[in-house]
Amino acid sequence: MKKQRKNPKPQGLAGGEEHLSMRYNFDLSEPRDADVGGLQSATPTSASTPKEKLEWLSLQNHPVFSAPNRDGAAHSSNFTIPKNLLAWDGASRLYFWDSYKSCLHRLSVRLGEPDPTFVLAASPSKVLQADMQLDFEVQRISINRNGSALFLVGLDGLYVMYLYGRTSTKENTVICRTVSVGSEIYFDKNNSIRTLQVCWHPYSDTHLGILSSDSVFRVYDLSSALGQPEQEYYLQPVEPGSLHNATSICPVDFSFGGDHLWDRFSVFILFSDGSVYILCPVVPFGSVYKWESILELYSDAHVFGLKSSNSKAVKNSNLAISWLEATFPELARKEVHAENASVLRAQPYALFDASISLQGPLRKVSHVVEEDSVHPQVCEGRAVSFLYDLVSKDSIVVTAWSGGQLQIDALADEVQPVWKVGSPPRVCLDSTDSIVGLAMICESLSSDTSILKLDLPPDHTLWLGHPPPLLRLAIVDLALPRRSGSVISMFVDPLISERIYCLHDGGIDSVVLHFLPFTNQSSGKEDMMRSPSVHPVLSTFQGEASSASPLCGFLALSDSFGDSWIVGLTPSSECIVLEMETWNTLVPPSIDKVDKLIDSEGPKDTDIPTIISKELLTGPRVVLLPPSSPHLRSVAADSIEGRSTLHQYFKLFHENYVEYAHKVYFELQHHAPHVKKIIDDQHSRLHKAQQKILEVERKQEKIEDRIEHAVQFHSKLEERLQSLRHLPAAHKRSLSKAERQFKSELDRYRGVELDALCSSIEAVNARLKRFTHSPQANRSNEQRQLSVRRKSHVRENEMSLLKASIEKLSLVNIENAKKVKVVESALKCREIGTS
Repeated sequence: MKKQRKNPKPQGLAGGEEHLSMRYNFDLSEPRDADVGGLQSATPTSASTPKEKLEWLSLQNHPVFSAPNRDGAAHSSNFTIPKNLLAWDGASRLYFWDSYKSCLHRLSVRLGEPDPTFVLAASPSKVLQADMQLDFEVQRISINRNGSALFLVGLDGLYVMYLYGRTSTKENTVICRTVSVGSEIYFDKNNSIRTLQVCWHPYSDTHLGILSSDSVFRVYDLSSALGQPEQEYYLQPVEPGSLHNATSICPVDFSFGGDHLWDRFSVFILFSDGSVYILCPVVPFGSVYKWESILELYSDAHVFGLKSSNSKAVKNSNLAISWLEATFPELARKEVHAENASVLRAQPYALFDASISLQGPLRKVSHVVEEDSVHPQVCEGRAVSFLYDLVSKDSIVVTAWSGGQLQIDALADEVQPVWKVGSPPRVCLDSTDSIVGLAMICESLSSDTSILKLDLPPDHTLWLGHPPPLLRLAIVDLALPRRSGSVISMFVDPLISERIYCLHDGGIDSVVLHFLPFTNQSSGKEDMMRSPSVHPVLSTFQGEASSASPLCGFLALSDSFGDSWIVGLTPSSECIVLEMETWNTLVPPSIDKVDKLIDSEGPKDTDIPTIISKELLTGPRVVLLPPSSPHLRSVAADSIEGRSTLHQYFKLFHENYVEYAHKVYFELQHHAPHVKKIIDDQHSRLHKAQQKILEVERKQEKIEDRIEHAVQFHSKLEERLQSLRHLPAAHKRSLSKAERQFKSELDRYRGVELDALCSSIEAVNARLKRFTHSPQANRSNEQRQLSVRRKSHVRENEMSLLKASIEKLSLVNIENAKKVKVVESALKCREIGTS
């Protein structure tokens, strides 16, 4: 089981609470330009007074995104390779590479001003020009951690531009120092080694990680040697002697790990068949790490490794402890504490008798039943890109396939370092016996093939050298059009780590993770596993799949107030800015079951306003006759007794009937406006209903016409189908299941084996050319010529003997042929005589 993670990543807004008090608007568009030769002087000095007044415009309306004559340059690029010509330093500067002018634009931006939906940019922009001619097409740019350097990579070159240079005589232009990286290895005319992925290291401002088509991962240090790598790792995912196809040994993409335990020292590598491998530990020389993080790893190795009852776990933990103490010498010094050193710098070190093991392929975790295959065929095509995302306590890995599917998994256990003892690396030392470079062959160990179970205790999994298994979260289908070669790029939202943006030929999609197994478990939630939600953000389709125009740039921006935006760049260099919702993204939809049941039973009784009171509806009260004597009829009306009786009758009539009539009159007068309002409302509703009925009648005619047209078209299609059934090809049998599987494998391997074969042939040719021009090769050629001469003399003697024997055989054959003819003539004569 995955043990409890410490120091979880805080949820919520990026930047902390100290940034929420006030929004600062500093103008950083005109830094003091200094002639900097490298990355050591990365931080700019105080801002100088601008030469001209800046104008703040909307980012999408900035002049750099509306320059003419860019369509041709944009459409001439190869869209099979994802392009991203935008970069952001994470604060207030945005960079845009202009392919038409071959220069870099630096824009100062203000996020969320004057309205939270706005993104403003300063005009005019600062133009950064390289101090050398760049004779290749830039496909992607990326800026380092402190914003001091930016690399430009394409099919034919990789250059690093230092962003603080000297001011040119040309207005608003800065000349920046630009250097080439790895030109002797990747961009030499004698070989065809291609760069597959280039990334800045997250814990260093001067180190680049490069994965190439020759299955080698290299780390370059820009502060020392630019031509030679600092570290080289030759990947051997297949054991020697085993039979595998070409896709098993062709890398595709890689990603550095996040800020969690041994993940910060890990490199995740994806191969084209979807298998994922891990290199750990990989540490650039001089990279900086937190003291608490390294101390946590050091204590865990002592607690869970050295005290284990398994000898293999004790051996692996001893190797890890010795590596930590040599790479970070402060750990072995008892006088060094967290108060004295907040960060630690990695020292150059490598185990002299062991090389890093290539852990993998990562298998899927299981409860009871073991899986037969490492990666069951659930996605179409081949793997094209990879992403590592750290969300609180969960390490998420996402694999994108060319068929348009995303395979989302979580690491079910912690990553731990694994070495192969007995395979020493190749180390390069300087005059002081310090390590300046190393190279090693990283092989995949033939470990136990059993899959780790979720119910196993920690003693059966920790420090045993097992690669962490994968816990399948979801398979997301982006519903892309059916065409080969679809390339998908993935980016993590800087504000909400649960959200992943997918950039593909059809636009941009947003994938939000609602279920995180270990984060939910630690927080005490018992929510059911919810599938991720997918929302299309931007579509570039123009009615047909063939008319899609992929974006040439993508950025995800955010500020400390919790606002988020995405920026897209079209092939015609038009900028698109969209505000993204952040507050309600992770809130699940709440549904009241009681109200839902009540609604399902029937409509609720609404309170009908009272028009006439119940007293009036019941009528007047019953008149009770006053008590009278039996001799009342004999009393005269004009007498005193008769008058009193009539007075009582009139009084009762007035109290009951006259007052009731007044109440009826008053209430009718009072409720008349309300009744009129209700009647008017009913008339308006009746009028709307009549209008809808008329509209339905008009649409009914159109629907009938469309149905008639559809019936006619269906009849035509039936006629064409009947005619096509008479063709010879219509009687062919459909492919069987095995044939369809074989065809899918061929489609998936198409282009991969040919590229691998071509690259290997060209590499062998390049080695042959270098060998033929070397003096050792000349000596070997002379020796070969002497041996050939000797062999030729011997062969001449043998040839003469062969010729003599062949002549003898020919004479024997001639004599035998004559004898055969004589025998045949004798037989013919005998046959004639007998007949």
